[in-house]
Amino acid sequence: MAFTPPQGPQGVQHPPSAPPPQFAPQKPAASTFAVDPGAISGCLFRNTYIWPRSGNGFWFYPTFVGRTSVSGFRWNGRTWVYSGLSLRSIESFTCF
Repeated sequence: MAFTPPQGPQGVQHPPSAPPPQFAPQKPAASTFAVDPGAISGCLFRNTYIWPRSGNGFWFYPTFVGRTSVSGFRWNGRTWVYSGLSLRSIESFTCF
């Protein structure tokens, strides 16, 4: 069966054509509040490094930001995989 890219509000969503940078950026100061949708929307369609409230940081390529969540492609070390995150689960982020 052929892979069908996920559908989003803007139509078919495609992963980036290249891998993310090979480094983890320096972590900014942590926030005690949930990430604001307006803030992370500035990272749409850009390589974004996410530090979750629990677990290890990872590269993410957001393609949609909602009121309480963000979706896009997460780098698993070899390829981009479509996924979504609650904005409350993100401690901090930075985009390039």
